[in-house]
Amino acid sequence: MRFSSTLIVKCAMMMGCFGVCLLAAIYSRATHSAGSFPWYSIIPPVLAVMLAVVTGRIRPSLAAAVISGGFLAAIADSNGFAVWLANALGRTWLFAIQTVWLPESGTFNTGNVRILLYVVLIMTMISVMLAAGGLQGVARRLEKYARSARSTQLATMALGLVIFIDDYANTMIVGATMRGVTDRQRISREKLAFIVDATAAPVAGIAVLSTWIGYEVGLLSGAARSLGVAKDGYEIFFDAIGFRFYCILMIAFVFLNAWSGQDFGPMARAQRRAEAKGRTPNERTPNGKTSSAIPDAFASAGSHPEGRASASVAVVPMLALLAVFLAGIWIGGSPDASPQRGPWAILHMSAWRGALGKADSILMLVYASLTGLLAAVALAKTVARVPIAAIVKAAVVGAKSSMLPVAILALAWALKGACDELQTGQYLAAVLGKSLRPWVFPALVFVVSGLTSFATGTSWGTMAILIPTAIPVAFSLDGNVYGTLTVVSVAAILDGAIFGDHCSPLSDTTIMSSTASSCDHLAHVATQTPYSLCVAAIALGVGYLPATLGVPGWCSVAIGVVLLASLFFYLKAVDR
Repeated sequence: MRFSSTLIVKCAMMMGCFGVCLLAAIYSRATHSAGSFPWYSIIPPVLAVMLAVVTGRIRPSLAAAVISGGFLAAIADSNGFAVWLANALGRTWLFAIQTVWLPESGTFNTGNVRILLYVVLIMTMISVMLAAGGLQGVARRLEKYARSARSTQLATMALGLVIFIDDYANTMIVGATMRGVTDRQRISREKLAFIVDATAAPVAGIAVLSTWIGYEVGLLSGAARSLGVAKDGYEIFFDAIGFRFYCILMIAFVFLNAWSGQDFGPMARAQRRAEAKGRTPNERTPNGKTSSAIPDAFASAGSHPEGRASASVAVVPMLALLAVFLAGIWIGGSPDASPQRGPWAILHMSAWRGALGKADSILMLVYASLTGLLAAVALAKTVARVPIAAIVKAAVVGAKSSMLPVAILALAWALKGACDELQTGQYLAAVLGKSLRPWVFPALVFVVSGLTSFATGTSWGTMAILIPTAIPVAFSLDGNVYGTLTVVSVAAILDGAIFGDHCSPLSDTTIMSSTASSCDHLAHVATQTPYSLCVAAIALGVGYLPATLGVPGWCSVAIGVVLLASLFFYLKAVDR
């Protein structure tokens, strides 16, 4: 791997800056009180983002940030250089190993291991469906409704809305299914990745049945108990849905963007390039650099020449995946209460909400993806009549392709461990949350949530940090009653976490969106961020600020949609 002299100089300068910050952190430790959060806690995520932008390489940037986190975390234990160095290396190793193994208990980190296993299984399933022509069959069916760039983008969005049950499943299935269709319509891979990403977390985050709601409700229930509020987490979640301005406006943005055919910023340049010469997976990013986050094997996977392309080879495994997932949630969500549910309980939303709140959704995803893979293999052999050797080869290609997102996810989790150790989220919340007027608080919470999610690359982690810390503040500013300020603050935390997730190159769903779309990862981030910032600015201006002053949520949403429509109308008028 060759590095230009300019790149080496830039990296050396950045590492030199880190060295200066490290010395400043050591010097400031003497005045650092036990109850406060260290300012240098923001160095690892900032270093990761800056190195990723400068080098165009995600894995080395993340690795460098994790190592820096180990050195900074060891400052408190420094009793001489040798001890400090040993502690720093030990903490770095701990951050890395804790992503899959918990040394204290001597057990696997089952949640993370299951997510990694799910990624491997789902990408293997997709690769088999590609080799059998299943996704190509689905694409041909969709082509009936995707006869232009506009209808293709709308069809991609519709598919993203339909697969609302989980953002991981959404990104992997929609990106892989629509990649060939969008390529034929000369829609850039960056645009495909944006539509996939923008209809993943925003949809799963507000869907009444998804893997997200169980996690969000669990955090909200804990906050309600600590505050003595006579509401459960589901009631708070539904109270906040009308104030989820970023998620709602992002979905509206995707629709208006596709309908108008107008783009701006880096996305417009990517679209012009795609219209002129198409999109090649190894093309350079807008800043002239290449990213390692392109699964070449997965991108090059195609149907076997002897296979018979049939949509059923993809549709049936997907339906099997969904059926097993829902059945697992229903059976495993509340096994003790299942006999009392009655034969028609399955039709009641409250029963599903209870099951989702108690079931192990990640484990169900593993079972579901394994079932989908087995169904894909069986159909590839019986329906598509692909040779066994070709099916095995496709499975190996899919497994190999999963190694890149697996590595990046593991490094991102290690960085999250470093941020947890250094209390990065708490520092951001403490610095930005002082001396506030009550009506400003939800807007500020949205910004803090976005910054935290951007820095750490995890929306769920951000929720876990801010819901227990920011909601009590909102409750006190609300006069120690459960009022509008508290509800809007809940919505601001949940939406801000998704907003920061959309802008962060460290985010798992952002990584998966670029992976499934075979789009350069940094190009996806560079083209999506201006769109996310645009929606966030409107959500702040007409949503979170007016809502605390008594403006109804539906009114803010309507004004936001009008502003977005006006933006695209203006772009269309200028483009004539």
